[in-house]
Amino acid sequence: MDKKNRCMNEHSYNHKRTHRRGPSSYHMHNPDVVFNELNIKKGDSFLDLGCGSGDYSIQAAGLVGDSGMVYALDIWGEVLEGLNERADEDGITNIKTKVCNIKENINLDDNSIDICFISTVLHTIDLSIDGKRLFDEIDRVLKPRGRIVIIECKKGDYPVGPPMSCRISPEEFEEFFLPYGFEKNSYVDLGYNYIISFKQNLNIGQ
Repeated sequence: MDKKNRCMNEHSYNHKRTHRRGPSSYHMHNPDVVFNELNIKKGDSFLDLGCGSGDYSIQAAGLVGDSGMVYALDIWGEVLEGLNERADEDGITNIKTKVCNIKENINLDDNSIDICFISTVLHTIDLSIDGKRLFDEIDRVLKPRGRIVIIECKKGDYPVGPPMSCRISPEEFEEFFLPYGFEKNSYVDLGYNYIISFKQNLNIGQ
């Protein structure tokens, strides 16, 4: 079995195990640390790409406020149904869910997103094959000063997480985003995982 299929099988297993709740890294580390890095403001447009159970989306909805919007996208429609039910129960009206395969088009407008957040999703795809299309789409939907924030599994011999061959290092992400004019903004160790953020280098070409 090749790398792509091993990583996708692991992701599918986690989805089936959690079903409507969906997979989530939310409780693996301190959400306050994550949201400190996200630095969400009132009125922001927040994209939770591969949102799973939507734990991050629920918290982000309170931070962007009535003037902002959270877009929660995932390939699993039943997981999004569960998120919609949670939002309805909590009276949250500023989350829009969409079924989306991140290896295809992101069904959002150009220059519409302030923060694109991707938590423990990218190791499930082969970036050498699908990375360019995905990052082209992220670049398209982000506003000129938009940010990309990623949580991924550290490379190493850890008891949890995907196979070593599926893991992506921070340095690899820096190489992926360099052609798009993004530079590393911050890095935080989360234990088994890490969070890394990127912002556009607006001085390029000046």
